Amino acid sequence: MNRKDLFENIKKKQSFLCVGLDTDIKKIPEHLLQEEDPIFAFNKAIIDATAPYCIAYKPNLAFYESMGVKGWISFEKTIAYLNEHYPDQFIIADAKRGDIGNTSAMYARTFFEEIKLDAVTVAPYMGEDSVTPFLGYDNKWVILLALTSNKGSHDFQLTEDAQGERLFEKVLKKSQEWGNADQMMYVVGATQGKMFEDIRKIAPDHFLLVPGIGAQGGSLSEVCQYGMNSQCGLIVNSSRAIIYADKTENFAAVAGIKAKEVQEEMAKELQRIL
Repeated sequence: MNRKDLFENIKKKQSFLCVGLDTDIKKIPEHLLQEEDPIFAFNKAIIDATAPYCIAYKPNLAFYESMGVKGWISFEKTIAYLNEHYPDQFIIADAKRGDIGNTSAMYARTFFEEIKLDAVTVAPYMGEDSVTPFLGYDNKWVILLALTSNKGSHDFQLTEDAQGERLFEKVLKKSQEWGNADQMMYVVGATQGKMFEDIRKIAPDHFLLVPGIGAQGGSLSEVCQYGMNSQCGLIVNSSRAIIYADKTENFAAVAGIKAKEVQEEMAKELQRIL
């Protein structure tokens, strides 16, 4: 999916919501455990209920890999279901890969050729040759970790060099030598608030993947105030607050209601640019 298609879908659905499929076998409704593939059954129901209100899905690979082969099969079935039934959805593998060039090339082949996703999250710590193998695919995206929402982000990302430049700022500047705003996005946690202003000074045109609203306490209005650009420029993720809002047999319907609530907030925010 290219940038134009992504923005057109945002305008059409009046939404920039990404639903995180952080599917934990220990948290899904108990009645699904009787299914042949409980993880896929849960994902399918969540997708069918939330698809009208979101423009992206983000399966977190750790939740699937924790179950070994069974989990990976559930993941592949989920992606195949999305590609077949909801081809307008932007699909992100939240994998946080990043290794020496040959290894990164194999990761890129996995996610872009074998499984056919739109984007993958990548860790920048090992530098250019660990990132560029992901950038060699048309209409595929690298989503580079920049400023995350976890407590430990302060350990490295906010450290300053002798000139006062913070590490996340160095990542933003240097990575723009490797790719452009049509193939690279950045992860910026919703809890960073006004720091989005600093991000936009360096990367005014890039899309930002923003986790952390909902259960993590990030403010959607604050993210939009400081982070939105003329083409929205935001994909805001919510996982637990939507997919685990209910644990009864009505779980999917409730998830749909929660997604619609977020979408309605987003529609109001989009009025400033549309």
